[in-house]
Parts: sequence; structure tokens; C-alpha cells
Amino acid sequence: MTQSILFVCLGNICRSPLAEAAFRDECRRAGVSMVIDSAGTGHWHAGQEPDDRAIAVAAKNGVDIAHLRARQVTTNDFRDFDHIVALDNQNMADLKAVAPKDGRAEMSLLLDHVEDRAGQDVADPYYGDDGAFDVTWGEVTEAARNLISKLTNN
Repeated sequence: MTQSILFVCLGNICRSPLAEAAFRDECRRAGVSMVIDSAGTGHWHAGQEPDDRAIAVAAKNGVDIAHLRARQVTTNDFRDFDHIVALDNQNMADLKAVAPKDGRAEMSLLLDHVEDRAGQDVADPYYGDDGAFDVTWGEVTEAARNLISKLTNN
């Protein structure tokens, strides 16, 4: 049975699409098939492509995310996905507040999957420069490697 995972940040234009991209790339490298998506707790960017700087940092690392479009988390996501991974504590709190009682998704913070980073937020690069996006890419990539290993028991 194929596992499914949803990465969630605030607007779904920076961190969560980068986490989705990094995780897809790690799955490809590992030869693992999973259902992978990203969303935001907010609605204001729905339908938009990722931030240009997110597209650029992903491309610089060999991954195309220009085709992704932002969407807002729905209550069905809690029923449809095995794992929902928040990129920061505020979004985790927001997710817990809207999670339906019949939701089955296991929720965690992305950096819970990185040694000595449990409980920490992935850096939000939105108000930073291009270097901030490099930092975020590094964080989501390290977490993606660890998470794929955990989910596949390797």
C-alpha cells in the first residue's frame, strides 16, 4: 500500500512546496513511490505558483516546482493522507485546531525528523533574500532524507 504525505506551511508558496519537492526528489533517489502534496493553512495564495525565489532555489538544486499551485488544507486531507507534516509550530497548532475527529493522518513537525531539531520551525525565507531560500532548502532536504528513511524503515 502506497503511503501518502502532505507538507503544510502558511501560504503554500515557499516552505511547503520546497519540502514537497525535496521529498519527491529523495523518493526518486530511493526508488520509493508515495503520494506527495503540499498545502497552506491560509487561503490567500490559492492557485498561485510558488514564490519565484523558491522556484529558483529548487531549480538550482535540480528540481522543477514551477508547475505547482498553492492550495489550502481541507478537512478531507486529514482523512486522505497518512502523514501531515507542518513546517512550523504555528501551522501545527492551526492544523490541530481544524483537524476533524475522524482524521487518520499522523501529524508531525518536519524538523522533528532531524536529530537535535525536534520541535523547531523550518526557517521562513519569505521576507529574506535568496540566501534565506538556500537555508530553507538545506533544512527541508535534510529532513526529507531522514523522513524517507523513517517511513521506509531503511
